[in-house]
Order: sequence, then structure tokens, then C-alpha cells
Amino acid sequence: MNVVAPHRTSDVLPFAKAPAAPGFGVYVHWPFCAAKCPYCDFNSHVRRTPIDQPRYVAAFTRELREAARRSPGELVTSIFFGGGTPSLMEPATVGGILDAVAAHWKIAPDVEVTLEANPSSVEASRFRGYRAAGVNRVSLGVQALNDADLRRLGRLHDVETALKAITLARETFPRLSFDLIYARPNQTVAEWEAELSRAIDLAADHLSLYQLTIEMGTPFFELRKAGKLIVPDGELSAELYEMTQALTASRGLPAYEISNHAVPGAESRHNLTYWRYGYYAGVGPGAHGRLKGDSGYRHAIANEPLPETWLKMVESWDSGALTDEELSLEEQADELLLMGLRLSEGIDLSRWRKLAGRDIDRASEADLATHGMIERLGPDRIRATPAGMLVLDAVVADLA
Repeated sequence: MNVVAPHRTSDVLPFAKAPAAPGFGVYVHWPFCAAKCPYCDFNSHVRRTPIDQPRYVAAFTRELREAARRSPGELVTSIFFGGGTPSLMEPATVGGILDAVAAHWKIAPDVEVTLEANPSSVEASRFRGYRAAGVNRVSLGVQALNDADLRRLGRLHDVETALKAITLARETFPRLSFDLIYARPNQTVAEWEAELSRAIDLAADHLSLYQLTIEMGTPFFELRKAGKLIVPDGELSAELYEMTQALTASRGLPAYEISNHAVPGAESRHNLTYWRYGYYAGVGPGAHGRLKGDSGYRHAIANEPLPETWLKMVESWDSGALTDEELSLEEQADELLLMGLRLSEGIDLSRWRKLAGRDIDRASEADLATHGMIERLGPDRIRATPAGMLVLDAVVADLA
């Protein structure tokens, strides 16, 4: 495909520094999973019959063409295959979608192409196929490094399988990240510290570390409501978070976002596009996008989540969008604040002022600073402190 040759440079410079500009990303949602995890509220679906992957490639191609019509001339700096379980896709499916992206936009020479993979669906030949198709970064859903918790989380792999997947990924791709979930039921600080230390030993250049959240509509929500699932309280969760930040920083993987840690220069370029409030196309069932409208205003687009319905919509009129909303400048300012304060680099207040049409609330800022929740990084940049990150929604609400 057209993007393979340029990003071979990543083999030589795998830790190329992420650009300061947000860039333009393409998100591809593959909604199918082998099983639904009891904590998951993502748009994922289990199907017992084979998926017609060529038909889905054709639909992705049509939706990408429509997205490119609405955002011509963009330079794609990142492509992200999320899910669901994208590692259930055939390499030819991934390659076909990447070809469609390259057919409609210019591709940056150092484009980052990430694919999420579950250890249970990892095969050497499949990984080699993804690499040949153009994937240069893989994100593994490891989630835990002990078998008992993997079973509780409903994962289909064990630790041995996860370790083999990590080794194979490091041998195949220039860049690797993997996810862990912490603040799990009955987890102590000492247990998590030991597990995290082992994870850092295994890590390449990036780790995503998420506290377990109990989402409405999931089996875990019902178990907690029935008193059958006990998760760490707020005080213990804060202690776990603070230890996580300290240990990763001391080991060379500082947090650049609330839940994401990287060797400096190895941050997820695609996710930085979100957090730096850039534009991105979202294709596939349940995908979201932010594209520039004809009026210059940003549009928030959300796709139909049910795969079969999305497929028919795209085959009928080239789009699976359920909603396509023009955001006011005030709404854009709110989103910029919410996304940007997740980052350790914070936000550029001059950019926020252009959207909001006013300055940040100085009284609220002073109060939050007095309580150690935010800090200035210069005359026009502000960020949340580690303490502020723990209550970020409240910080954003006070500043907005």
C-alpha cells in the first residue's frame, strides 16, 4: 500500500518526537469481539457466524471517501484501528482499509499506524501480515499480569499467553504499547506496585494504565449493585494513582496524560490528536469524528453503533452517521478545556480565548491554584496538577 515505504523510517527512529501540532487522524472502529468482557461498555459485539470482511472493507472505503470529501487536502499523521478487537481482522482487511485512506488523503512520511490486539488472538503470521500491510505500532490489551484477575475480568488469555504476545509484538513492530487495568477488586497498593514494576520491565516505550470504572449496563455494574463486587474506595484509588505516577516517572515512563505513560517522544500521536483538540475522521460502527464544516465550525459526528445497521446505511448513502452536529464556539472551548487538561502539557489559553471569546475565569483559577489543583506554565499555558488530575471533571467545571 502507499503508506508502507514512508513509515519504514520508524524502524530507524522509533521514538520520533510527536509533533506539537494536533495533526489529522483517522480512526477505524472494528466492532467485533470473541467475547464481551464484564466491565466493557465500548461498542463491541459478539457474532457466532463469520464476518464478511470484504463487504466491510468496501463499506469502510465508501465512508472514508465521504469523510475525505468533507475534509480535503488533509495530511494524515496517524491512523488507529480500535474496537472491539481489530486483531480479529485479516491482514488483507487492514491493508484494504489503509489503501483506502492513502487513496483519499496525503500520508505523512512518519505516519503512526496503530492496531489494538488482544493476546488471545495473536498469531505470528497475522502480526507479520499487519506489519506488511502498514501497521507500525501495536497496542496489546493485556489488562492484568496475574491469572486470577484475568479470569475475573473475563479475559480469554492467561499471563503466559500475554507474555508471548508482548515478545512477538516487540519482534514484529517498531513500537509497542500495552494496557493494564488497576484498582481491581481486592487489589492492594503493594500488589499493584509489584505488578506495575513487572509491567515496566516488559514495556517498550508506552503503557496505558486505567483505573477500573464500573459502567452502567455492564455485568460488573449489576454485581456491584448486588454487593457482590467490591472495588477500592476513593481514598485507596487515589493512593493507587499516586503510586502509579511516581513509579512510572522514576522508571522513565512519565505520565503525559492521566492514564498514559511513555518514554519522552514515544507518546501516542493519534491520541494526542484527540487531546490537543485536532480534527479526525471516524469510520466504522459507533465511531466518532470531529471534522471542519463548510462554515468553518467544527462538526461532531457519531455513527450508528449496530454493525449490521451501519453497514446497510453506508451501502445506501456512503455514511453511517446517526448525528452530525455543528458545535458552537463555546462548545468547542469546553471540549478543548476538557481534553487538553488531561495532558501534562496543559492547554494554550490563547487558543481557548479565541474560541470562548473571553478570558478564563480568574477568580476560579486563583482558587484552584491556591488549593493546588492547577498551575501556570507561563503567561498563556495552564495545566492540572497531579492532585487536580484526580478531580479533573470538577476542575474543568470550575474553569469553564
